[in-house]
Amino acid sequence: MEEIKLTNTFVLLQEKLNSWYEVAIKGIPNIIVALVVICVFILLAKTIKETVKKILDRFTKTNSVNQLFSTLAHLTVLLIGLFTALEILGLEKAVTSLLAGAGVIGLALGFAFQEIASNFVSGILIAFQEPYKIGDIVEVDGTVGEVTRIELRTTCLTTYQGLEVFIPNKDMFTKAIINYTSTPRRRVDLDVGVTYDADLRKVESVVKEALEMTPDRISYMPVEVFFHEFGDSSINLSARVWVEYASGVAFFRARHAVVMNIKQKFDDNNITIPFPIRTLDFSNKLELQEGA
Repeated sequence: MEEIKLTNTFVLLQEKLNSWYEVAIKGIPNIIVALVVICVFILLAKTIKETVKKILDRFTKTNSVNQLFSTLAHLTVLLIGLFTALEILGLEKAVTSLLAGAGVIGLALGFAFQEIASNFVSGILIAFQEPYKIGDIVEVDGTVGEVTRIELRTTCLTTYQGLEVFIPNKDMFTKAIINYTSTPRRRVDLDVGVTYDADLRKVESVVKEALEMTPDRISYMPVEVFFHEFGDSSINLSARVWVEYASGVAFFRARHAVVMNIKQKFDDNNITIPFPIRTLDFSNKLELQEGA
């Protein structure tokens, strides 16, 4: 009985191997065609990758983004070639399973990495729109610094204190950004007060002379002096001068010079910047007892 079972097993195994062999022999032409298709698509994918990279280099200088899209084009062509080869081999069910699995995985990853995906997409949009470039001085959400790196997920700013701040591209794309470099000029505003007995016309003239001494001043933009309020202990004015904004320190250098020059001019012309005055009123009288 055991010998009969063993013989039947060998017979079934041999029949199965023979059927596989026949299928393999019949499928040799399809296998050869499928291999040829894969080789053609590999060469085509390489060519498309290089072409896409060259085209993108004309529109944006962000190498990481260009490399990303060229790689995506390369993988897309390879996947098309793979699915075509599977169709030639008659493995339609395998193609359907692969597509369904890819869709489920993509949906799951989309929910799991929403924040990363939003930063990633924002990085791509920033690369094409270029609201700022490497070397620009920008301010976003209270952070001021020089753009040193633009990556697909974050943008790196180096502050004036030498600190590196990595800001998510989602914030760089959705929040208000001040790009100081894209505007070639800036206005320095400085508030200062003088005593009530000062000659205001003389003060105005002296302040304008000081402003005209500012380095990097734009000569065709007039300096401005406006008195704007009567303060507690001074009459306050606003001094304004336009300067060329060549770099991050140009503005600070100009504002430094404005303060120095106004103080020097005030000293030369006996104009006083008053100290804050406070009057203390003691309404309760102290009574001293005799003999105490």
